[in-house]
Amino acid sequence: MRPDVLKCLVLFLSLCVCPPGLDLFEGDIMEVSNVNYVFLPFFSPCKIVDMVNAHCDSVCCPGMNAKALILQAFEHFRLKTCIDFRPRQSEEYYMSIRRNPGCSSYVSRFVKNGQVVSIGNRCDRLGIIEHEIMHCLGLHHEQSRYDRDDHITIIWDNIKDGLQRNFYKISQGESTTFNAPYDYLSVMHYGKNYFSKNSENTIVTKLPQYQDKIGQRLEMSPIDVYKLNRLYNCNGSISFMEHCDFTNVDVCGMSFCKKGLAEGWKRISDAAGGPYTDHTTLGKTGGYFMHASTASGQEGDSAWLETKRMSPTRKCHVQCLQFYYYHSGSQSDQLNIWIREFRDKMDSRGNLRLMDQITGEQNGNFHMVPLNAAKPFQVVFEVHKGNEKSSGGFSIDDINLSESECPHNIWKINNFERLLTNTDYNSYLQSPVMYSTDGYAYQVITALRETYFGVYFRLVSGDNDSTLEWPCTWRQANIIMLDQNPHIQQQMSKQITVTTDPSFSAFDNPYLVGKRIRRHGESLHVNSAYGVRSFLSLEQIRSRDFLKGGTAVFLLTMTGKILGLILIKFTIEYIL
Repeated sequence: MRPDVLKCLVLFLSLCVCPPGLDLFEGDIMEVSNVNYVFLPFFSPCKIVDMVNAHCDSVCCPGMNAKALILQAFEHFRLKTCIDFRPRQSEEYYMSIRRNPGCSSYVSRFVKNGQVVSIGNRCDRLGIIEHEIMHCLGLHHEQSRYDRDDHITIIWDNIKDGLQRNFYKISQGESTTFNAPYDYLSVMHYGKNYFSKNSENTIVTKLPQYQDKIGQRLEMSPIDVYKLNRLYNCNGSISFMEHCDFTNVDVCGMSFCKKGLAEGWKRISDAAGGPYTDHTTLGKTGGYFMHASTASGQEGDSAWLETKRMSPTRKCHVQCLQFYYYHSGSQSDQLNIWIREFRDKMDSRGNLRLMDQITGEQNGNFHMVPLNAAKPFQVVFEVHKGNEKSSGGFSIDDINLSESECPHNIWKINNFERLLTNTDYNSYLQSPVMYSTDGYAYQVITALRETYFGVYFRLVSGDNDSTLEWPCTWRQANIIMLDQNPHIQQQMSKQITVTTDPSFSAFDNPYLVGKRIRRHGESLHVNSAYGVRSFLSLEQIRSRDFLKGGTAVFLLTMTGKILGLILIKFTIEYIL
């Protein structure tokens, strides 16, 4: 594909962008005159703070892209922390997110009748939104810690004149670190050259390996999460339900049964026919996974692995099951995923419902299953022996379950680093054609540039084009490169979003405005692609688990119309 087919929509990724004339403490922190404790960053919890606007227009509200990102940020807080967001009723203290100039917030609960968090131009990025909300929740910048001089050096001579106060420390008498280690990877940390007058570093880390990592805006770090939960004196989560990597012998309280298969489910560290290591550690420290062999037994034999009972707590009755599986059996063997729902505590049998089935050719994949349990339930993994000879079976590892919606599509790219570094500069990888919830066809493209890569989204011709509304108006495409840390609450993934603005011809009917190409022997009309030229660098993807066994995993979702999304005032609450 020619480079001119990909027209890059520049997504501004700078943070704390403050227009001239805004006088903010530490770049994005709003001050209240004659009050000292606005600078108490670590111990002023917002028991009731909260969120956004009952009546939105282009002046007061974040842009369409930012609106959906704000809701995504809420879901991240619900998954990783004890903090929830609920519609405001009559509380005096609540947070009002507005499209004011720049990205800014007060620290902690401070202002009655709508405490403003500004998500203005160039702020519609998940990590930036989390950063500003965390200010409101009570956290200050990481480099403002009273002990920061043990970990970083401020290069005062490189700071722009008049902006030195952005690097002041908060005294020990006014703050606490909760005994958390200094967090170079905090979403609350400045980057190495923030507020520089000469493009030179304003911050130098005393551990050199973190010099190019400070200032990340992927999402909140595990230490950020720890501090938030300490601040609110809780350690729960709103939407997280279960994680199991089978490290412990009790296999997370799961139970087993079998019918005919000689061994049933077993906790092992390698299996005949593969895999030869667990997925959690890939053999680095000797981990375990669950395996059910189909090499013996009769057709129709089965083995069952059942989780403990869990109860939904959210009103939406939506769950997402994620796990890694390895299929080394015959093409007729099956891995069936069920849920067993119970009427009440006295119900011991429950009602089984099949949610997904994996069969066919041998492979290993990250997998997601949308669930919809409304009552107490178990997840059941059943391996069912087929009618062909097998020398292997099914293995599962790294299970995560949360009360949240699953991304809609998965795009897996094997040997990603080799492709990135060894193919011609500006080579393109194209995803299969995916479909949105309301039927629009699209593709995601990665542009390989040796030491970094770009990611782009485009509409393409599909099966439903004659019945769809054109142009494709106010849908949001969400592209996530998954940090494959085995625990979902520890992940720090990278994402971009593209919102389909009807004023752009690229979001009109591909048959009318697109270019005709041949793909796998078939004709396809493709529109111009929008995205970011530099999505992640080679160094960045090596710094976390973006590649597992050399494989990159992209999670792709294109939502329905968001035009009617009106953000209302919310109150933040937390569970003890």
